[in-house]
Amino acid sequence: MEYQNVTGRIYDIQGYAVHDGPGIRTTVYTKGCPLRCLWCHSPESQYHSLELGYLPVKCLGVDLCQNACVSACPNGAISAGEPVRALDGSGELRKAMIDRAKCTGCLKCTKACITKALYPSGRDTTVDEVYERLDKDRGFFKNGGGITISGGEAMAQFEFTLNLAKRLKDSGLHICLDTTGFAPTEEFKQILPYIDLFLYDIKHMDTLMHKKLTGVGNELILTNARFLAEHGGALQIRVPVIPKLTDKEDNLRATAAFCAELGEAVKLVQLLPYHATGRMKYDRLGWHYKLKNVEPPTEDFMNRILALFQSYGLSAQLY
Repeated sequence: MEYQNVTGRIYDIQGYAVHDGPGIRTTVYTKGCPLRCLWCHSPESQYHSLELGYLPVKCLGVDLCQNACVSACPNGAISAGEPVRALDGSGELRKAMIDRAKCTGCLKCTKACITKALYPSGRDTTVDEVYERLDKDRGFFKNGGGITISGGEAMAQFEFTLNLAKRLKDSGLHICLDTTGFAPTEEFKQILPYIDLFLYDIKHMDTLMHKKLTGVGNELILTNARFLAEHGGALQIRVPVIPKLTDKEDNLRATAAFCAELGEAVKLVQLLPYHATGRMKYDRLGWHYKLKNVEPPTEDFMNRILALFQSYGLSAQLY
């Protein structure tokens, strides 16, 4: 099978991923997404550009490293903060502080930071480099596992994702594509032969509400779901349940009905209750988290939704 060793931009590769498709998997996270979901738990995935991340807990103080990061910044965006007590009680230290308004994303500070408290979010790689890394995990995939290509939105880097899928498929691995469905139908047609299972998001059935919540309408997403179902694609539908945003009964019933209409192509529906575990990632990037006052849905509520989807004859589970 021919493929091109093209370059792509990723922000992580995680092994032993047990929630990204069947079995034990390794997940490749590509950078860049056309959606801006209010509840996004991976903000580092949204922009294709490299970004500056900061983990203050890893900073040992600018005095210890002789102001290396402060000196490295050409725009004066990094300075020494107010003294704070060291976690080991050894005294006080001044951690690096970032003025995000002055930061241009040159990332020179990340090269100077000895503890990697300052780090680049994202890196460029090639299909072959990623394959070599993934192939090392092949021994974990014996019981139905494999590789999941995720994001961001992996289809936003279509040439990279397509060629990576070809390379992996040719090696005999099971391939999942985690997607929002927001990409040209022609591209889904091209990649369909190389994907064993699509992890497919259905975020809201009303297009105006969908645009309010994600920045884009849902017409293309629903069209692509129908296309994949009609042309032999296998779908594992994922439905985010976000209190006051996607959890209204009329929306959930419409979602269940749509999934049922797709027929046998839908192998499973996963109901994803809102969680705030990604909130700390916003702090690392210096972003504002918009849903800080939202609480996860109750277990009882999720069980009632589960019963609703099952009443449509769907195989469904709580995530």
